Amino acid sequence: MNGETTDLLKNCKLCPVECGADRTKNVGACGADGLRIAKYYLHPFEEPCISFKNGSGTVFFAGCNLRCAFCQNYEVSRAKRGKSVTPRELADIFKELEDMGAENISFVTPSHLVPYLISALEIYRPNVPVVYNTGSYEKIDTLRRIDPFIDIYLPDVKFYSSALSKRYLGKEDYFDVASEAIAFMANSKPLQLREDGKMLSGCIVRHLVMPLCSADAKSIIKWFARELPKESYLSLMSQYTPFGDIEGYPELSRKITAREYDAALQTAIELGIDNRLFAQERNSSGEKYIPKWDY
Repeated sequence: MNGETTDLLKNCKLCPVECGADRTKNVGACGADGLRIAKYYLHPFEEPCISFKNGSGTVFFAGCNLRCAFCQNYEVSRAKRGKSVTPRELADIFKELEDMGAENISFVTPSHLVPYLISALEIYRPNVPVVYNTGSYEKIDTLRRIDPFIDIYLPDVKFYSSALSKRYLGKEDYFDVASEAIAFMANSKPLQLREDGKMLSGCIVRHLVMPLCSADAKSIIKWFARELPKESYLSLMSQYTPFGDIEGYPELSRKITAREYDAALQTAIELGIDNRLFAQERNSSGEKYIPKWDY
């Protein structure tokens, strides 16, 4: 990495937490102590235009600036596992995935690693689209740094209510930050779909419907329809599976009901966004869909 990117890590303010840690020596609020990966493979279970025929070349990174109690990738987000790699080794992984037939190269939870990712992308720029898959607790300055290398944004929007985001994420300001970041992402990449349906450029906003959170889901869908470009897609997910550190959250001990998901889905249909909506079968939930970690 060059001097500028190293400086970004020495007093880390890459994300809204702005912990100021020297991440060349210690861990930050994200839990990351360098560039570590837990798995890379061809992921077949993303949206159809992302996984497409061969699967998305997905790289799961260790660490996260959110602390979602219900995280399905709990061990990885808490940086309890993962293999250390250099930017050059990561660049080699991009090429390996591409040679395997990956439809794109997808970074999962990348915001705290942007300087490393830029270094890897400067070594090898994939010949397939690059996807930025994020929980959306992002700083615009950090997004601007990596934006020239990104083709597709895949941001989550987790909660609209500050009370819910404080309870489950520990971030009362989550929606204020995430909505601004998602607006940047959605306006940055114009939609490009190949004739056969593969996405080359664009933004898909994901929302995971949670137990007892139908009203919050409706607020998010209304915000999406009102504020984001008309070519943005919404992916409404029903796959919530009780997981993570939820002992103190009894309401999260069950999957969502058909009624909870249908209430959100009906809102999207009523707002006229069903032509840019990915809906999910309720049998998409379960631990069988959670990756088996390699490192």
